Amino acid sequence: MKRTFSLFSMLLAGHCSLALAVDYPYQTAEPQKNGWPLTAEERAYVVDKPEHERRPGRESNKHLPSMWPVCPSAGHWGGTSWLDTHAKLVDYVQTNKGPIDILLVGDSITQQWGSPLDKGVLNDAWKKHFAKYKTINIGIGGDKLQNVLWRLDHGGVAGLEPKLIVLMIGNNNMFFTPETGIEPAAKGVQMCVTNLREKFSMADVIVAKILPCHAPGIVFYEDIKKTNAALDPLKLDRDPKVHILDLTNDFLNVDGTIKKPLFTPDNIHLSLEGYGVYAERLKPLVETLATMP
Repeated sequence: MKRTFSLFSMLLAGHCSLALAVDYPYQTAEPQKNGWPLTAEERAYVVDKPEHERRPGRESNKHLPSMWPVCPSAGHWGGTSWLDTHAKLVDYVQTNKGPIDILLVGDSITQQWGSPLDKGVLNDAWKKHFAKYKTINIGIGGDKLQNVLWRLDHGGVAGLEPKLIVLMIGNNNMFFTPETGIEPAAKGVQMCVTNLREKFSMADVIVAKILPCHAPGIVFYEDIKKTNAALDPLKLDRDPKVHILDLTNDFLNVDGTIKKPLFTPDNIHLSLEGYGVYAERLKPLVETLATMP
């Protein structure tokens, strides 16, 4: 059974300025104190939790991967509610639905290519290499694998007809919720790819492995390395429409440390020079795949 909820009705009073109807493909529970619609399964996990853990986006990390597709993000990010941010992107997608060349999907690394959330201007590296391609960016900073899966099934890409999809996701599972685990995180990437291929059977998907960050020996750095390695046995590119892009060596020195000029001072996000390197590696794939009939 499908039910349509107003996003406004799902948020705490005053947390959202944009009301937008989204069609949910499963029966949801009534909105909870924290504003998120939970399934009965999710409620069973969070019912006795303190307020700061009454969030499916966090609690479900202990029960992955079965609950990932039903998990919005928790709370606020970037000064606004996450669900409000999602609603703005849904509205943008609906305004621009139809054929496009490239769809960008991911977290802040993706968002910072240039996003409708940031005045809609693609950054100089993207414009230099890909200005001729009609591109829609639905990256949201802070997103984890389960948040992207939720968005894909809740209006995030509805009505789009991309030729090519570029996916990079998983960094925030390693950083914010290392309890996710290596194998479940790799399976989560696979779930994202499967979801996108089911929705867009004619589109090619570039899966960009998680970029390295910080330094060797730090758990975050090592978990990213292990998760990227765990993708290999899954053989995502057995599907001829799926293409793996491993940027690791482009962003590391020979001793395994990150190339500092390619990163911002937090050693996680990319500088414009870093986006230039990313764009150079993307370019051959984009020129082949985004121009195919």
